[in-house]
Amino acid sequence: MWEQLLARENLAEALRRVEQNAGAAGIDGMSTKELRPWLKDHWPEVRSQLEAGTYRPQPVRRVMIPKLSGGQRMLGVPAAVDRLICQAVAQVLTPVFDPRFHPHSFGFRPGRSAHDAVERARRFIADGAAWCVDFDLDSFFDRVGHDALMARVARRVDDKRLLKLIRRYLQAGVMAGGLVHVSEEGTPQGSPLSPLLSNVMLDDLDWELERRGHRFVRYADDGRIYVHSQRAGERVMQSITRYVEDRLRLKVNREKSVVDRASERPLLGFAFVVEQGEIRVTVDPKRLKRCRDRVRRLTSRKWGISMERRIREINRFTVGWTAYFALADSSFPFEVLDGWLRRRLRQVRWKEWKRPPTREREMRQLGISARDAHRWANTRKGYWRVSRVFLQRALPNAYWTNQGLTGFTDPYHRFRNATRTARCGPARRVVWEAPG
Repeated sequence: MWEQLLARENLAEALRRVEQNAGAAGIDGMSTKELRPWLKDHWPEVRSQLEAGTYRPQPVRRVMIPKLSGGQRMLGVPAAVDRLICQAVAQVLTPVFDPRFHPHSFGFRPGRSAHDAVERARRFIADGAAWCVDFDLDSFFDRVGHDALMARVARRVDDKRLLKLIRRYLQAGVMAGGLVHVSEEGTPQGSPLSPLLSNVMLDDLDWELERRGHRFVRYADDGRIYVHSQRAGERVMQSITRYVEDRLRLKVNREKSVVDRASERPLLGFAFVVEQGEIRVTVDPKRLKRCRDRVRRLTSRKWGISMERRIREINRFTVGWTAYFALADSSFPFEVLDGWLRRRLRQVRWKEWKRPPTREREMRQLGISARDAHRWANTRKGYWRVSRVFLQRALPNAYWTNQGLTGFTDPYHRFRNATRTARCGPARRVVWEAPG
């Protein structure tokens, strides 16, 4: 495995992936764009240290990001060269571990996605598993025991040099507030190696659930077990909590872990509803709210940039967001977002015109009559009212399409059609079977 790790093809692919993923700089301040030139001068030295077993990874830089549920999540940003080496290690280990992972594990695995997890959950609910055991692992990435994790890695890996390198990355430490803190447990989120190691650690849990005959899906540390009744769910919650805490030495967050109806527990940003006897997937309201918050920032009238650049930034967000949530069965949320987005952009344009003479001239050029243009330009109504009453005629949907706005609805239909074509036929109808 050591030779595979340092093979030219493996390192070249790792470098390409690191450059493609980009990301912030580590504690050394070197960006991924600067990594390739740096390697031309320093890689022989790094490689010799790796071969001699003397290479020491740099501590990761700690950053905090907000969580949907409130609070903050700690991320570790490795140095660019360490990101490269971790990516190379992950590429070597993935073919060894991934084929043996449980098929109901979907997180960070080749050929699997969050959409696959949601579809599997939809099937379980349709089969009558109307209750859900939502178990939350408390600060999973910060609590993983190094010895327990390395013991599981060593089941498949017998190369001592590789095992030693992985342990050094686990123990590299974290820099926060200018001080380096020693890592006695945990694997930092942000490293290319962390997703694979999390699956290695939790694979025992997956097979234990299989042995007990449970229907479940897991995406990294986000797991759901689907059962037929509340009583069964409470019994499963107790037994799985004991297993996780006694056998895996992890902690279940009892405040966030609940037994509830499956329709009340979103999964990976999607919610499930029963409509006309079918299980339908929709966007979780919390994700819609977060989307609106982002659009508000992108369409703020205080942000003094050109409309061309604003639309470019909006498109970058809306296309990516819609590509993920296009699994939803209804286009209605995307149509509502589209109308609201255009109305906010009309406000921005109204402010750009500023003075009544400018507003009157611009509206005349857009085909509004002289009488209406003069009256509208001198209105005392606020921005939000004007954007609906007047500007919907002066700046219709076609105007924003000509400006290059992509929005939400068109990408939604494009991604849905592409997915349907890839599956060689219409989407499968999933009918709900009431429990009992």
